[in-house]
Amino acid sequence: MRNPRTLYFVLAFAVVFAFTGCAKKKAPVTPPEAAPVAAPVVEPPPPPPPPPPADPVPDPLAADLVEAHAYAYKTGLLGDVYFDFDRSELRDDARARLAKNADFLRQRTEFTVTIEGHCDERGTNEYNLALGERRAQAAKAYLVSLGVAESRLRTASYGEERPVCREANESCWQQNRRGHFLLTGRVPGG
Repeated sequence: MRNPRTLYFVLAFAVVFAFTGCAKKKAPVTPPEAAPVAAPVVEPPPPPPPPPPADPVPDPLAADLVEAHAYAYKTGLLGDVYFDFDRSELRDDARARLAKNADFLRQRTEFTVTIEGHCDERGTNEYNLALGERRAQAAKAYLVSLGVAESRLRTASYGEERPVCREANESCWQQNRRGHFLLTGRVPGG
């Protein structure tokens, strides 16, 4: 080689390179195993509170008497009874309707009721007022026999003065020969 200095330089470089290229790798350090830690006891969350009570459903019969009366008729809790021409005796269908009316009145003891007797237009005013009263009294007596307190029942007769139908035919007259039930008051504490 021409220049001993170059030789030394190349040799020194090769030795340095050899030692650095073969350096030992450090073993990976593993952390010491930790002692097992008991998991903390977690109590289940308390149950959610119950939902607030729903607003109570209003009782339509607790409304004023006009609304209560309309509701009772609309839902069939109360209904009219019908009579034959010039008669005050209760027919079978009237007895069945009065039984339903009595069920309602026994359950809802807070109401007082007026039973109105009505007639068709045939006959004199005086005769029809008396016939209307007999019809109302027959309905009242039957309700009392079914357990409705007599003190809660009143009667009134309107004869032919308050027709529900004004045509002059049998179908219309039949509708006017009726006993009509009207919620007229409330019994204190009833």
